[in-house]
Amino acid sequence: MKVVITGAAGMLGQDVAAAAAARGHEVIALARTDLDVTNGPAVDAAFARHRPDAVVNCAAWTDVDGAEEHERDAMDLNDTAAGLVAVAAGTVGAKVIYPSSDYVFDGSKGEPYFESDGTFPLGAYGRSKLAGETSVAIANSHHIIVRTSWLFGPGGKNFVETMLRVGAEQPEVLVVSDQVGAPTFTGHLAEGLALLAESDEYGVHHVAAAGQASWFEFAQEIFDQAGMETRVMAATTEMIGRPAPRPAFSVLASERPDPVVLPDWRAGLSEYMRAREPVPEAAA
Repeated sequence: MKVVITGAAGMLGQDVAAAAAARGHEVIALARTDLDVTNGPAVDAAFARHRPDAVVNCAAWTDVDGAEEHERDAMDLNDTAAGLVAVAAGTVGAKVIYPSSDYVFDGSKGEPYFESDGTFPLGAYGRSKLAGETSVAIANSHHIIVRTSWLFGPGGKNFVETMLRVGAEQPEVLVVSDQVGAPTFTGHLAEGLALLAESDEYGVHHVAAAGQASWFEFAQEIFDQAGMETRVMAATTEMIGRPAPRPAFSVLASERPDPVVLPDWRAGLSEYMRAREPVPEAAA
């Protein structure tokens, strides 16, 4: 199968390209410098040239806080461009896989969200991803929308690296304890996306790491696995005061009869830690 990956230089895109290749597919990895997904004619031309069987659209606005001030830009990439990619894929007979987010929910349910649960994003980022889901579904009937959560991986900035950097510089860190989700390793998610790209299980899928944790618990596990003695101090969302509102509880579960199941988030962190560079030492 021939698989085109847009946004292939990003954190998730790099891992999806590797996962698809490992499954024996012909991979065309298109970074932003290769294809600007906001340029409809360019997308049409690229897909007409490559004639993929599946397109995994990893090109996305991922700055949750930045989206509050730049919602139009987030919408341009996560919604409008996602629709352009889905239309172009459909024109050449390809299915489209669109990674979405747990932030399409408001977190008030208090228990894991299923695919059929009602959506109500709290912030601009969540609104842009939900709008993208709608645009993709309308544009291409052969769509697979994959909601996931709290991604971390070797191909980009992530919470793990932030904690390790701060922990190497100071003896304690302040981390929110009243937001709960499922930290998901992009290497594991990428394998799930590559598997779904081979399927005809169209519609919405929830695919995130097994288990759940607060950011506070995630940080504690990071330092434990790194062998660092950094003290983690619990804070509330209100104390941290980030620009974007976030759901308090956004754990995802699937009601599909044969869902894609990923390993526990701790296993994902362990795999990430084994593959990364050594932890930087604090300055003397």
